[in-house]
Amino acid sequence: MQRVTPDRPWPLFDVAAIRRLEQGAAAALPSHRLMQRAGLAVARLALAIAPHARTVWIACGPGNNGGDGFEAAVHLKHWGKEPVATWIGDEARLPDDARASLQRARAAGVRFAAEPPRQWDLAIDALLGIGSARAPEGQLLDHVTRLNAGSAPVLSVDLPSGLDADTGHAGDCVRASHTLGLLALKPGLFTAQGRDASGQVWFDDLGVATGDEAPCAALSAPPGQASRRHASHKGSYGDVAVIGGAPGMAGAALLAARAALHHGAGRVFVGFLDPSAPALDANQPDLMVRAWDGLDLAAMGVACGCGGGEAVRTALPRALRAGALVLDADALNAIAADTQLQSQLQARWRRQAPTVLTPHPLEAARLLQRDTAQVQADRLGAGRELAQRFGAVVVLKGSGSVIAAPGGRVRINPTGNARLAIAGTGDVLAGMIAARLAGGEDAFTAASAAVYLHGLAADHWPAERPLTAGALAAR
Repeated sequence: MQRVTPDRPWPLFDVAAIRRLEQGAAAALPSHRLMQRAGLAVARLALAIAPHARTVWIACGPGNNGGDGFEAAVHLKHWGKEPVATWIGDEARLPDDARASLQRARAAGVRFAAEPPRQWDLAIDALLGIGSARAPEGQLLDHVTRLNAGSAPVLSVDLPSGLDADTGHAGDCVRASHTLGLLALKPGLFTAQGRDASGQVWFDDLGVATGDEAPCAALSAPPGQASRRHASHKGSYGDVAVIGGAPGMAGAALLAARAALHHGAGRVFVGFLDPSAPALDANQPDLMVRAWDGLDLAAMGVACGCGGGEAVRTALPRALRAGALVLDADALNAIAADTQLQSQLQARWRRQAPTVLTPHPLEAARLLQRDTAQVQADRLGAGRELAQRFGAVVVLKGSGSVIAAPGGRVRINPTGNARLAIAGTGDVLAGMIAARLAGGEDAFTAASAAVYLHGLAADHWPAERPLTAGALAAR
């Protein structure tokens, strides 16, 4: 059993792949062995989470997830705890393994009750697993509500009940303090509502190797630390141009430019779209302000759209001919509304020009011509579709940002927190990506690394210090 931490590229598997893994394990192992392993793993983690707990409420559902709960109850009973199992189901309709575990729990003297205990020291959520296709209702919903209302820790088996394993989408779902992923980790634990619902995620493969089964995605891992050669100069690390800052929005362009500078670009130019913008950033005089239409964009990493407003439409045809390009904010809105700009964007893929799009969910919805709720209901699917449609690497921002490349490669970012939910942090991210592109990284690597480090800075931010986009850019 391992705690899932953001220090390695954990592979993620969708429900279809996990079903195949289950079938292979069932064929290779003695009957009922996989569920027994799962129950033991749950009981061990429960003991580690709450070693002094006496009363443990185990909320069991009608399928194999409930069977895992029955098995955990057997072990906890043997170890001197007082498990109280509630069960919502029909014995005649139980899968064979779950029925065998129910009988084992009864034989072990586990107490079954129609209602949860009045108080409990730990709760185990074994209501719904990956096979659940509907939102909890009736008695299931009542138990979800009670689990969330309690003050004791909640350990979810495989995933919080009510959470979609593939997408992280949820309506009413358990909000666990801990989740034990079994057999393989699911992408839904790490994006959309998954991070809030899952708490601290642990993992046990139950002794089953994934073999040739291909993951559908992976968690991003820390990027390598590149050292700078002594015999180098400012031209060795690439030039970045930031095109944005329409009237009243110069700050967005400056945030992106400052972030690119602090992230290692050799030189950073700012091309304001506001003719009356200042010719100098007094707080960051290293930045060079130039007319955007006079810059040699073909030799630069370009971030276009930060604070671009309507004025960015004028600059986009030229920006789309840049060597390496990050499109953010108003640049994305302009492209969503203009089929000619879309064609120019798609042409970059044909000439293998590195391109990264950084939409938030509303911008992604405009690009896909659907609503935000549809995007958020399947963030991985939306990221893949955007990447394929526009021939670019896509960073779909949000909780568990999705990084998708044409061809289907996907990562989910495990770093970051709600302190990033303020104006300007997206501009900082665009500048970071542009700096990495200017330094020669490919688009998928640059986007994944920048998103990871952007989130990591927020995770390590001093609790007593307010996080602002300006401070983040300097960090």
